[in-house]
Amino acid sequence: MVHLTSYGTYIPKYRIKLDDIAGVWKKDASEIVSGLRVTEKSVPGVDEDAVTVAYEAASSCLLQSNVSAHEVGALFVGSESHPYAVNPTSTIVGEFLGIGHAYLAADMEFACKAGTAGIQVVAGLIDSGHIAYGMAIGADTAQSKPHDMLEYTSACASVALLLGNAQGIASLESFTSYSSDTPDFWRRDGIRYPSHAGRFTGEPAYFAHVMGASTQLLKQTNTKPSDFDYCVFHMPNGRFPRDVAKRLGFTDEQLLPSLTVSTVGNPYSASAMLGLSAVLDCAKPGSTIFMVSYGSGAGSDGFIWKTTSHLPMMQKKRQAQNQLITQQQGQAMYVDYVEYLKKTHKI
Repeated sequence: MVHLTSYGTYIPKYRIKLDDIAGVWKKDASEIVSGLRVTEKSVPGVDEDAVTVAYEAASSCLLQSNVSAHEVGALFVGSESHPYAVNPTSTIVGEFLGIGHAYLAADMEFACKAGTAGIQVVAGLIDSGHIAYGMAIGADTAQSKPHDMLEYTSACASVALLLGNAQGIASLESFTSYSSDTPDFWRRDGIRYPSHAGRFTGEPAYFAHVMGASTQLLKQTNTKPSDFDYCVFHMPNGRFPRDVAKRLGFTDEQLLPSLTVSTVGNPYSASAMLGLSAVLDCAKPGSTIFMVSYGSGAGSDGFIWKTTSHLPMMQKKRQAQNQLITQQQGQAMYVDYVEYLKKTHKI
């Protein structure tokens, strides 16, 4: 069986309140905040990119494990904001980690589900016996055009999951994928900011694919929503995951621990993985977690995790190192819109 050995997270300390963004564009801030159910979002530092934030999460992930860097046989970095069009993020992160040379490295790109696609590839390599340990990272310094609706939620964070064939903090019970050609969101090569198809991103895109992967996974495992202690869904805003959870039959109590979006925003490839990390930070041994990501273009990856008796020790390590999601959320330094532009648009 494939096990989750360790996880590491990174949320930049900088934040901007949605009220400030709305004020610049003379919009009704209360209407935007209540509609999106997001109050503020994380902002990368002026010297941060997908490589640096990926390394922060990956180094924390390894530090909290009993696995040496040289034991990692594969490293995948999923992102929409790889700093190079030609030159992999994964090998730079691998070099910083000191993995060595005997490992498979690759960058993944599938909008917001690139990180979870990496989880499936690593799981397959472990299950086949080809590697003992592999790491999947979701990292983004999310881009959005000024005065675009995406500007209110596009955020920055990274999550690294170390999977292995030895007993870990959770077992990967099952996974599935649901894909189609539904171009609700895109960015052509050489274009700085992404475009999106407005309301088309809802029903035929996010909901169709998250619902599709969810029902497929429930059928595949002969389970129902009430069989799970927690659920995690991709969070483009605070409303979509609540709506899809309700449609599927999950309760608010199952969903709420995963909702990082209200104070972090949508860090694209890291979104669902950050929600999973928030759940792992508070879950008890023997808990079952239902998780579904989403990526525009479009597709969803679904996973079922079951925590083990080793999880509390990991939680203590993360707390001692100030790495719990709640701790990182609390380390906020607020910036105004001009400073936000300097950090995100490098002007």
